[in-house]
Amino acid sequence: MKTALLLIDLQNDFCPGGALAVTDGDAVIAVANRAIEACNARGEPVVASQDWHPANHRSFAVNANAQVGTLGELEGLPQVWWPVHCVQESPGAELHPQLNHRDIVAVFRKGQNTDIDSYSGFFDNGHRSRTELDRWLKAHDVSHLAVMGLATDYCVKFSVLDALALGYQTSIITDGCRGVNLQPGDSQEALQAMQQAGAKLVTLSQFIER
Repeated sequence: MKTALLLIDLQNDFCPGGALAVTDGDAVIAVANRAIEACNARGEPVVASQDWHPANHRSFAVNANAQVGTLGELEGLPQVWWPVHCVQESPGAELHPQLNHRDIVAVFRKGQNTDIDSYSGFFDNGHRSRTELDRWLKAHDVSHLAVMGLATDYCVKFSVLDALALGYQTSIITDGCRGVNLQPGDSQEALQAMQQAGAKLVTLSQFIER
């Protein structure tokens, strides 16, 4: 029964000043660093996901001739048209400079397929392809996941729902998450959906003290 900490998309473009900035997004970096410190003390691995889009990704509004933040369809799936963000090798795609990168043992990139978006750290949005995250966790005998990051209502939510479906006992460090909130209340609804699916909501203090 081994626990791993999964950090979701703690990248410059999702923090204030970035292309798809989440309100107060950089506030989660200190939470992440304290969670990493706790994991180090317990000998638990820390892994991360990283949005890693080609510049011509079809989820970008500019490539779809659409308005940012509106809804459409891409390859038969509902699609939010996003601003250009987390383009491969760009500064915006880099992990936040204040994040303790040194103790992250593996980073799993997603969103590389031009034709489909990938919110989850495990699968693309159509579950047509997967990252190496699940295989890595199973190879390291991880059965429990603690998840935090950006953004609550998209990449955190979809990662948690996939983790639960794959059989991981999953908790969400709530003070380590912030949301996009295209609609007011989206993040709260996401937390409720994750909880109803079987995830446990915990604070950083509870995670550290468990």
